[in-house]
Amino acid sequence: QAYRVDLVPNTGPGTKNEAQYFAYIAYDIDLFEGGSIANLTASIIGNVFGMKAVKALRLEDMRIPVAYLKTFPGPATGVIVERERMDKFGRPLLGATTKPKLGLSGRNYGRVVYEALKGGLDFMKDDENINSQPFMHWRDRSLYCMDAVNKASAATGEVKGHYMNVTAGTMEEMYKRAEFAKSIGSIIIMIDLVIGYTAIQSMAKWARDNDMILHLHRAGNSTYSRQKNHGMSFRVICKWMRMAGVDHIHAGTVVGKLEG
Repeated sequence: QAYRVDLVPNTGPGTKNEAQYFAYIAYDIDLFEGGSIANLTASIIGNVFGMKAVKALRLEDMRIPVAYLKTFPGPATGVIVERERMDKFGRPLLGATTKPKLGLSGRNYGRVVYEALKGGLDFMKDDENINSQPFMHWRDRSLYCMDAVNKASAATGEVKGHYMNVTAGTMEEMYKRAEFAKSIGSIIIMIDLVIGYTAIQSMAKWARDNDMILHLHRAGNSTYSRQKNHGMSFRVICKWMRMAGVDHIHAGTVVGKLEG
């Protein structure tokens, strides 16, 4: 039910811009399957974006009833537990992404991680497309990175960490990589947004069951969040990911990508 329609400021009659509108739409909660981001998105954005009746459409925000929110597990740990495990309080956590991200061997990649952690960072993270390339197999990278974490912790007397990217082509492979990360001492794993909502929920369930922190890289979000008149707001993606069970999400550089 569309219960309110407002004209977007500086559009329509008396302006140089074509009329645009904010439409406020309410859905009956019984139309949705509980605990399913896939069903929620299929209902909200599934077909309406392809209708010829609208030239462009953008999902700006969602207000989700508490009764429906409670059908989702939400984050298993969050930043509070991460602070406890890393023994860091009273200040922001400081981390970085390994660069250059492609082309390094596992040994050299681990060396970068060690130098960064020893130099003062709390954690390092894999980038979105660091998976299992010919020059650096995922298992080698995981071993070298955890070795770097352990050596940096010993050298500094502080708890250090590394976000292990377990993104892969199948759920079975992601579970295998996540299990390996856990077995060698990692407390944090990472996945990419591009794996899909159901896969994200599945990995969140695994992380909860295995007492692991789950980080999500927003890779691919700009394909639908960058345009101001079509697609969806990153705010909505963040809400969905929190419902799905992600502990924290990659938000990008404050001043803009490749800026500063």
